[in-house]
Amino acid sequence: MSAEPGLEAPVRPARPGREVLLVLGLSLGASAVYAAVSLADSLSRGPLKGQTTTLNPSQSDRPVFDLIYQLLGLATDLVPVLLALYLLGAGALRRIGLDARRPRFDLVAGVVLALCIGLPGLGLYFGAVALGLNLQVATSGIGPQWYAIPVLVLSALRAAVQEEVIVVGYLFTRLDELRWRPWLVVAASALLRGSYHLYQGFGGFVGNAVMGVVFGLVYRRFGRVAPLVVAHFLLDFVSFVGYDLLKALAPGLLP
Repeated sequence: MSAEPGLEAPVRPARPGREVLLVLGLSLGASAVYAAVSLADSLSRGPLKGQTTTLNPSQSDRPVFDLIYQLLGLATDLVPVLLALYLLGAGALRRIGLDARRPRFDLVAGVVLALCIGLPGLGLYFGAVALGLNLQVATSGIGPQWYAIPVLVLSALRAAVQEEVIVVGYLFTRLDELRWRPWLVVAASALLRGSYHLYQGFGGFVGNAVMGVVFGLVYRRFGRVAPLVVAHFLLDFVSFVGYDLLKALAPGLLP
């Protein structure tokens, strides 16, 4: 199939399967392994219901160094994203639909998608915690520092870009080139998304895997990662910043 006018033909590596393993091994594939080990550790300690896992934890008891560590972590997490885009070749942003051609569609579709995923996801989380299938998730451990909210916003943006570019845009492209069946590509992407959330428990795995299926089908339909990035950012923004604000306004209500 010829490339779009003004767009170079996509780069197809000689061994796309090996390339995929390397990219995932440097990014979310490695996170999945750590998440599985973390879940095993939690299970060995006792019931999940009484345990808590903290996202965006403080990295130092000294604010200046905590801020530096936070920013360094966010920056280094984006390096595999740049690698994936580089490997996809010239015009990668347009090819996966992360350009600015359809800003209104991307924004509206992202908001609708976030609403469709957010409310059921919240219900699934509380249900899984109540059944002892999930740890309690504290979405911020930075504390009442002046830089907490800016860092949490950046963290939400980092997660959205990192996950949607690698797990959807890049992975779908390469697995399609390997001639995987479309439904199998969606399933593999969804299972990967669920697996690196295993540290939260079984509810986190199921919820994120379902989210992965929905996101994968949306990408199949429209060929754009941008709405997924918008939706993911909104979900994490509300979760991260909302948790921090609620904890400040109602001490003792949240873990």
